[in-house]
Parts: sequence; structure tokens; C-alpha cells
Amino acid sequence: MQYHTTQHSPMQDSAEQPTLDQQRQAFCRRRFLATPLAGAICWAIIGLAGHYLSTTQAALVLFIATGSIVYLAMLIARFTGENFFNKGEAKNTFDNLFLRAVFSSFLIYAIAIPFFMVDHSSLPLTVGILTGTMWLPFSWIVQHWIGTFHAVTRTLLIVAAWYCFPEHRFVAIPLVILAIYAVSIVVLERRWKAINNKLIKDFNE
Repeated sequence: MQYHTTQHSPMQDSAEQPTLDQQRQAFCRRRFLATPLAGAICWAIIGLAGHYLSTTQAALVLFIATGSIVYLAMLIARFTGENFFNKGEAKNTFDNLFLRAVFSSFLIYAIAIPFFMVDHSSLPLTVGILTGTMWLPFSWIVQHWIGTFHAVTRTLLIVAAWYCFPEHRFVAIPLVILAIYAVSIVVLERRWKAINNKLIKDFNE
């Protein structure tokens, strides 16, 4: 019995794989609406919990809600037309990069939990700021200012709310995050529509 193997040259393999530039363009064409919508909903729930529940109970809601953002985004993606798991699409390096940025933000609980054990009201500050850091690499990938705006403005306003409203941190900080999400969602949606309009215009030409 003879075995026949087909050899592929490195040049053939590289021709089949999209370049990093092409992968980045494909990543940038996405809508990016499901996750910020999920984040806004969860932080709204946290704010309501902070208003009606005790600090300890609101902290528990915060842990559950922030841990549920990804799962809620998967559900919302069904209605926004987003391909959350990129089924049927070519593997994209920037998906892996952004996924690592998301998971790195989850590591913040190693900082948040010890401070929470000392001061329960510290939780919206630590989680609110550190989970927002994923917007910085996102901004670089899509080459748009909104991610940098979101991360920087969110951080500054959360710190301001922390000092200005010491008795209402579980309400003031979620409200700040909600406001930043509102701006980000509007800008991301306009960005996506502009990209689609340009693609249609280029196709018609």
C-alpha cells in the first residue's frame, strides 16, 4: 500500500490565509452593539439594586450582573444580527486578541475582592474602572476614538462620583457608566451605518 501526500509550499499557505490587514478590516466591519447593550442593562440593574437594597445585597447583585454580561450579549446578538461566535467565518486573529483583553478584565476580581472585604462600597469603583479597560485595545483594533473615550472618561467620572457621592456609590457610579454606554452605543451604531453606506456606495460605483 502506498501513501500519497500533498505538499504545500509556505507561499501557497500564506496565499490562502487572509493578511492581518484583511482580518482587521473584517473585524472593523462588525456592528459591536450587543456587548455594550448588555453592559448597559446590567449596570442599570446594579444601579437599581444600589437604590433599593443594602450595600451588601447590592454588591452581590453587582457580582452576578457583571458576570452575566457576556451571556446576555449572546442573547442580544440574536436580535442585532451579530455573529457572536463568528460561525462560518474565517478565523480572525483580532478576535483572539480582543478575547484576551476581555478575559484580562475578569482578572480584576483579584483586586476587587480583597478591597471589597475591607470596604463593600469599593466594589463599583474597582469593577467599574477595571472592566472598562478592555475598551482601550478595542479602540486600537477598530482604529476609532470611541474606545479610548469610553475607557478614559469612564475612569475619570467614576473617580469623581466616588468622591462626590460617598453615601450613594452604588447608584452614582452605575449612572456614570450608563451615561458613557449611551454615548458609546450611539457612536458605534453611527460608525457601523457609515461603514455599510460606504460599502454600498463602493459596490454601486
